[in-house]
Amino acid sequence: MTAAVKALRVGETNVVQANSRHRTFPEGPFELKFSRRLTEQELVDFSTENGHLRIEEDKNGTLIIMPPVDFDSGVREGRAYGYLFAWWLTHKRGEVCSPSTGFKLPDTSTRASDGAWISGEKVAGLSVNDRKTFPHLVPDFVIEMRSSSDRLGKLKKKMTDTWIKNGVQLAWLIDPVAQKAYVYRQDGSLDTIDSFDHILNGEQVCQGFNLDLRDLKI
Repeated sequence: MTAAVKALRVGETNVVQANSRHRTFPEGPFELKFSRRLTEQELVDFSTENGHLRIEEDKNGTLIIMPPVDFDSGVREGRAYGYLFAWWLTHKRGEVCSPSTGFKLPDTSTRASDGAWISGEKVAGLSVNDRKTFPHLVPDFVIEMRSSSDRLGKLKKKMTDTWIKNGVQLAWLIDPVAQKAYVYRQDGSLDTIDSFDHILNGEQVCQGFNLDLRDLKI
């Protein structure tokens, strides 16, 4: 691992050593900036070194660090991904990926969601190398679950400026804090679900997939 991966500048003054296992993180996601952009391999190495965190990179090379979430947030994420995996077990179409999967997107960012589905055609086009690293691939469908420490505005921007802009066909942003959900589509349309007394469906993208929002009430 290069020296650049071992030293990160936080804002303008603080330095974080990537190999420290005892540092204290702020609540919720925060950003880190290298003096230069990491190569793809350095990002893989840094993510591996810090496997207890979810690490993403935006299109400008800024790292977005997400510490582990609280219990309730973890339960909701688990239930939502469980719904997606149960659907896949029934239909066996394409592949579903867990929240720890990063995708290298056309805008050069490397992003992850709380659950993703990729069509069989895209999976078949993956090279051997792509399957062993962050794949150069746009999921067809993603779920984002707002945790208690997430800022809603940033998540909404991620939905439009990252997922939809890079080619995701259908994207759900689920907000347990306000008990709302937002359905984003590639054609630019957006539906807002104003309560958790509804069932989301995968429409033409993930046909037959339904998620009962009532199961996310805790």
